[in-house]
Amino acid sequence: MALGGAVAIGAMTAIQARVNGQLGVRLDNGVLAGWVSFAVGLVLLSVPVLLRGSGRAALGRVWRGVRSGGVPWWMLLGGACGALTVSTQGLVAGVLGVALFTVGVVAGQTLHGLLLDRVGFGPAGVVAITPGRLIGGLCALVAVGFSLGGDVLSRAPLWMLVLPFLTGAGIAFQSAVNGRLGQRLASPLGATYISFLGGVVVLSASVAVSLLVRGAPHPLPTAFPGDLWLYLGGLLGAAYILLGVVIVARTGVLLMGLGAVLGQLVVSVLIDLFWPPAAGPAPWQVIGMVLAAGLSVLVALPWPRRRRESGSVERGGAV
Repeated sequence: MALGGAVAIGAMTAIQARVNGQLGVRLDNGVLAGWVSFAVGLVLLSVPVLLRGSGRAALGRVWRGVRSGGVPWWMLLGGACGALTVSTQGLVAGVLGVALFTVGVVAGQTLHGLLLDRVGFGPAGVVAITPGRLIGGLCALVAVGFSLGGDVLSRAPLWMLVLPFLTGAGIAFQSAVNGRLGQRLASPLGATYISFLGGVVVLSASVAVSLLVRGAPHPLPTAFPGDLWLYLGGLLGAAYILLGVVIVARTGVLLMGLGAVLGQLVVSVLIDLFWPPAAGPAPWQVIGMVLAAGLSVLVALPWPRRRRESGSVERGGAV
């Protein structure tokens, strides 16, 4: 069930990437699109958190924990990593397509998921680098190799290919941090709210700098498109971050990331199939990416081993 939740996280992330990417193209400002996504998510989360006594109690525990040192400052950085994710979606996914964007995320998420699990940074504690997990990570990197074949590098600038890698690293860190904070607060919803609050603060400063440097593309009230579906990124983000806080303690950072990879790639391929991007990969690359990523999840799964009976068993008679 936890792995199924991870696949659902990936599917929602892929849809969010397309939504935020298209909003970034329409606004001509990926950072502003990221701010809109986080602001919508924060407003939606404010309703259950502030209206329920348990939600307000969780926020109180955050405040007291920060003042007393019981909640270290690094547990509040999940929102900053989320801000990087949605900003990169707005800058890159609308141009490269969701599939190619996702594969870049895979590389960063896989490598950093292995590292964070090994050092015990996530809520599941130290998770050993087993041969299956290592091979799964290598298969995910093979998917990245497929994505860089053909003429992709000639059609897209290098920085567009580097940003998704950094985003994947941030997603792995965000999953670990939010999971630890959710354990400390005994409230996954409270941890998700803190993540969104931190993201809005970071993105507000980033948007202010972006508007000062580049200026607004149009007068801001009229710059925002009227299509309501372009503002669903915040709802999707709130849903998958909350789900991630719950399940990362059961799967570890890497396995949750690999399950999300499978969901991301399958849904992103379908999105790009019906909505072709400007600089997406060729069909042979898409097939190779999906097969390699699917294999990475299968070999990394903790398959149960048969247990040998310690005692003797009588066949056809009483003991």
